[in-house]
Amino acid sequence: MFHFDRGLKLTKADLAVDFKRRMPRGFISHAHNDHMARHQYALCTPATARLYQHRLGMRDVLELPYRMPTEWGGMRLTTFPAGHCLGSAMLLAEDGDQSLLYTGDFKLTESLTSERAELPKADILVIESTYGQPTYCFAPRAELVGQLIEAVRKALERGQTPVVEAYALGKAQEVTKLLTTHGISVLQTKPVFEISQVYEACGMTLGNYVLFEGLPREGHALVAPPGAHRGSNLQGIRRPCRIAVTGWSLDRNSHRRYGFDHAIPLSDHADFNELLEAVERVDAREVHCTHGPESFVDELRNRGVNAYRLGVPASQRERLLF
Repeated sequence: MFHFDRGLKLTKADLAVDFKRRMPRGFISHAHNDHMARHQYALCTPATARLYQHRLGMRDVLELPYRMPTEWGGMRLTTFPAGHCLGSAMLLAEDGDQSLLYTGDFKLTESLTSERAELPKADILVIESTYGQPTYCFAPRAELVGQLIEAVRKALERGQTPVVEAYALGKAQEVTKLLTTHGISVLQTKPVFEISQVYEACGMTLGNYVLFEGLPREGHALVAPPGAHRGSNLQGIRRPCRIAVTGWSLDRNSHRRYGFDHAIPLSDHADFNELLEAVERVDAREVHCTHGPESFVDELRNRGVNAYRLGVPASQRERLLF
């Protein structure tokens, strides 16, 4: 049903899934740069299509709205929300005899800017497992959001400008809506602002935010991509309070290593427990893990799951069990 060619391919449909190199036909689970390329023909959700074309220019696209099966290339393809960012999708591929669910990047907890993830049953599961170690078990979302709001408000009370560093697509819009929902106005650097305008065009309102034009505003937090402080764009911010929002902040001393004043593990990826929950809910006869530690495969095998690293040839799988 599938094979590996420096990435996942659906064999019958000859469909490349989340390839970073240009292909004749490619499915794009979401519009982050490490999951897409300028394919000759792309399949994705309508929101991802807008973001994909914003980032890479006008491309030929077949839109796959959530939960609407499409017959294509001899297979039935259905997208389901992945909860990662606006338009992010899992792909269920069925060929009549068996089914495969590709999760892409996902998380199971709620979001203000993307639909909550849905996990259909499938015979084969290909799961993104970035945080596939027990170290990465996040606190409840409400607690983490509370930490973010508290850090921003205290910085404002001290006369500082809170600078929340978040990926320009997805995390930045989620942070913006979290802040504006709590009554905090937001400035956005140009890369973030331009993507937020695409969100708005897709019907996702983000609240009270404006383009950052070089100077802070009283009572405003600034949302910027990671590393923006190293350029010239933030020279007008004299008293920044740098805040990271990433699951990697659970790494010991990560905030000190990168110079952050606060590091909050507010992630748009599933944590270790959510990964285990996803495997249980899909209930596949075999599971292939990608973009995560090899130890997660071992963890699943110890739990009785028929698990492999994506891309391991069938001839090598048996020896991996011993």
